[in-house]
Amino acid sequence: MAAQHLMVVGAHISDAENMAGAVMLKHKKAGWDITIVHMTAGEKGHPTLSPEEYIKMRHADAQASAAFIGANVEILPYKDAELQVTEEAAWMVADLIRKYRPDVIITHWHGSFHPDHNNTHEIVRKSLFKASLPAFKRDLPPHSIRALLYSENWEDMENYSADVYLDVSDVFEDYLKLLKTHALMRERYASFRYYDYYEALGTVRGALGGFDKAVTLMHQPSMYSYDRESGLLLK
Repeated sequence: MAAQHLMVVGAHISDAENMAGAVMLKHKKAGWDITIVHMTAGEKGHPTLSPEEYIKMRHADAQASAAFIGANVEILPYKDAELQVTEEAAWMVADLIRKYRPDVIITHWHGSFHPDHNNTHEIVRKSLFKASLPAFKRDLPPHSIRALLYSENWEDMENYSADVYLDVSDVFEDYLKLLKTHALMRERYASFRYYDYYEALGTVRGALGGFDKAVTLMHQPSMYSYDRESGLLLK
């Protein structure tokens, strides 16, 4: 029986690891295949290095973090802070879905103040339709995923709902090591304290979920909910 496959799509290198690194480690430990897709390198985010210099560091970090997890990694050619929702971008992700054939995809929730995060969300949503429809003739056959989930990112919290609490106590120390495969975490040159935030978030979500350490995931929202007593769908 083929291993199940988890794909995580992040707007910038390190987004996927920050928001879903513990999920990837837990599922890799359980025998799943893992693929990380970075829409951009996040090359404009260093306070002193030029984008041309920083992109080399970011690519090296992406390879190091993927090796730490034991994941496939794909870095797409889009520019940091310029990512747009285009047919080309949607097809690029759709073709990766057809290539890797994931069961589950995790990406950004669209309630973000960062345009690249919101646009990554929309690109992934568009790509799912393109990947699944047989009428679209591509190099690889169509593929439909089983679930789309959104992970918790400090920049994406508007109307985010913690629907699933996942116990990651057994991989949390490795998650912290994973974070430090990125210079952003090791050198702490950003104005935001990323490492401290995600380390503390694991404890806070663990306390709320009844675990030592936890992360949360969000289901795709629906306009309707189900009322068990009446058996009717409710807005």
